Amino acid sequence: MSRSDHTILITGGAGFIGSSLVRSCLRDTTLTVINLDKLTYAGHRESLSEVLEDPRHTLIVGDISDRELVAQTLRDHRPQAIIHLAAESHVDRSIADPPSFATTNVLGTCVLLEAVTDYWQKLPTDDRAAFRFLNVSTDEVFGTAQPGEQFTEMSLLAPNSPYAASKAAGELLARSFGKTYGLPVVTANPSNNYGPRQHPEKLIPRMILAAARGEPLPVFGDGLYERDWLHVEDCCRALLAILDQAQPEERYLVGANQCLQNLEVVATICDLVDEFLDDRSSRRELIAHVIDRPGHDRRYAVDASVLRSKTSWQPQIKFDLGLRETVGWYLNHSDWVSAVLSKEISR
Repeated sequence: MSRSDHTILITGGAGFIGSSLVRSCLRDTTLTVINLDKLTYAGHRESLSEVLEDPRHTLIVGDISDRELVAQTLRDHRPQAIIHLAAESHVDRSIADPPSFATTNVLGTCVLLEAVTDYWQKLPTDDRAAFRFLNVSTDEVFGTAQPGEQFTEMSLLAPNSPYAASKAAGELLARSFGKTYGLPVVTANPSNNYGPRQHPEKLIPRMILAAARGEPLPVFGDGLYERDWLHVEDCCRALLAILDQAQPEERYLVGANQCLQNLEVVATICDLVDEFLDDRSSRRELIAHVIDRPGHDRRYAVDASVLRSKTSWQPQIKFDLGLRETVGWYLNHSDWVSAVLSKEISR
């Protein structure tokens, strides 16, 4: 069923994936977007600068844990679908402060589900049938993939970090609301996203910015950890395809089959920064192996064949081209970087 003329609520729509999804909706569809975001250190008006004045986009600053705010937002805007992206998402922060991840990713998700279910139950029959709650999780809920293994829709939840555990708990809550109350829940598990406007705490932007400044480039352990890299624009196209075609209780894994070791990614970033800045430096010499992260998953890899077979989605952006674009974006958008980092310092 086409949802091109509907109103959707995106939670976390000022974050990295969320802001890209908002732009995709406004650029590529006729959807009206209601954007609920708490504007924490990871959510920024600067990431929405192109769309803040768009008449099809409304930004509501608030917390998914505020049940009355969520309920009022639903009553006022009458969305036909929810894409739930609001989350604490950085593994290192979850190791240092697990309760904050449980508060947002578990309790916040539960409050959101309760408010959405109450709203959904009062819709007309046809609107209830067409409604979707798309819960955007992560491939990290499956733990570590073995050599040569790819996660599938049948993989068991086996999270190894507080972040992954909180997202797995959110998944189970969403599933329970589907089973108990009938809420039409769909789950998406994307692999590691990258691209412009990602917070500088994440691997790729952190390495780009440090390399540009000539600072050491810390790589955990031996650096041979593998990640399946997915450009954020490909991820957003996948989420919209899932929203348009998925049936309740379905799960879709989203990945581009581009598995690379962290050390290889960092080395390529060094070469690209050398090329862009053209200052006769060899930034690979800045790579420094550091003590490993606790519970570090060795490998993530995603089999997205179900998504490709059931929808028209295909990843469009090859990693080498996407990484080159991303490096160039960060080197040319120092104002955005400064605004984001100054926001965190002021917390």
